[in-house]
Amino acid sequence: MRIVILGAGQVGASVAESLSSENNDITVVDNNHDRLANLQDRLDLRTVIGNAAYPSVLASAGLEDADLLIAVTQSDQTNLVACKVAQSVFNVPARIARLRAHDFLDSETLLSPANFAVDYALCPEQVITEYITRLIDFPEALQVLSFGAGRLVLVAVRAFAGGLLVGSPIREMRNHLSPEVDGRIAAIYRRDRAITPTGDTVIEDGDEVFVLAAEEHIRPVMRELRGSVEPVRRVMIAGGGNIGLRVAQSLENKCEVKVIEIDRRRSELVATSLQSVLVLHGDATDEDLLQQEAIDEMDLFLALTNDDEDNIMAASLAKRMACKRVVALINRRAYAELVQGGPIDIAISPAQVSIGRLLTYVRHGDVAQVHSLRRGAAEALEVVAHGDRKNSKVVGRRVGELPTIPGAFIAAIVRDLDKSRDVGFLGLAKKKVAGRVLIAHTDVVIETDDHVIVFCLDKKVVKQVEKLFAVGFHFF
Repeated sequence: MRIVILGAGQVGASVAESLSSENNDITVVDNNHDRLANLQDRLDLRTVIGNAAYPSVLASAGLEDADLLIAVTQSDQTNLVACKVAQSVFNVPARIARLRAHDFLDSETLLSPANFAVDYALCPEQVITEYITRLIDFPEALQVLSFGAGRLVLVAVRAFAGGLLVGSPIREMRNHLSPEVDGRIAAIYRRDRAITPTGDTVIEDGDEVFVLAAEEHIRPVMRELRGSVEPVRRVMIAGGGNIGLRVAQSLENKCEVKVIEIDRRRSELVATSLQSVLVLHGDATDEDLLQQEAIDEMDLFLALTNDDEDNIMAASLAKRMACKRVVALINRRAYAELVQGGPIDIAISPAQVSIGRLLTYVRHGDVAQVHSLRRGAAEALEVVAHGDRKNSKVVGRRVGELPTIPGAFIAAIVRDLDKSRDVGFLGLAKKKVAGRVLIAHTDVVIETDDHVIVFCLDKKVVKQVEKLFAVGFHFF
């Protein structure tokens, strides 16, 4: 695809890095020369310096030949204007805009083709808020993702000695579960190396394990690895910015929440926006303040400021002062990979959390969702199967007889999914929906309209997966 990306910040750079590795023709526009130079040094792409809202700059970027515009600058106004210009002047088929303001996000009329012509509005702050909220629902998890409108849940956990399955072959999991419960260990990462699990694979202490099961079955399956974990009741948030405020609002009726904000004016604004949350004006890296506010009694500490270093320092300090679990928002991938699993339990990369929804528009075929795993090292695709046995390589065939793609495998299927479902940012249905979950054992036959969940332990095999699910041209 020919793709023009507006904005070379954290989100734009991550999108460019992901898409350029898949042989797309990428052009990045930004008014910061240093950002563009850094991207061009690392990636095979073209850059254009200038204001992303100007038609002349967009023309220089080759927008007249583009298949997709991704407008992810820091300015809502620039992104909206660029989408409108892309539609009315350059006739670009697909347009994505990053938006923060609820005035725009909540108005279908403003985003319609007759107005700003935005096909998909991405709000990273909201995506991250829902991502963090899901982590709180599963206190033992490193990552929580959903497929099939929430019917299927994928949870990454760290296996610890004492779990029922640790030290035993995976096939023994079946002996510990009731007959109606079915789950699958979809992937294992051991010392940062991917292992494709089989029934004979033995889970070791410290393994990062991806567990997949129907929503109603995921907790008993997880107990095989971690045992029971106390729910989160007390949360402290460092940072009252856009993300910190959104998270506090989502939690204030569920938990006891404290927010620490270093800017006095912002702390006053946050306090007026929350009903039952204690807002403190102070520095989250102040050891005395954390001690006064009983950090050792907190179930969870969330470092959500705009500064990576402050988040790392505050989360590390909270952990050292006996907080049970700490999470830090870290933009720089090198930092995130360095600290997770050490003093910090979970390092969240905002760009990697957000990128899945963008990738859905880029994947060929009918891809319902893309989730980035392990900070972009792997992906999980939700692909809708179409056609019949004559024009499809997968429909009407058992999972065990499909062509083998090294580094990719089918993990589960959601069948008879309600197509009228109302889906949110993370693929979660806003109300309960119908749909049967089938763990992809070798004898399961794929049917047309099945939502097939495919793990790609290496992103390089994504194109092969798309080709496998492609339907003959005469089908449509």
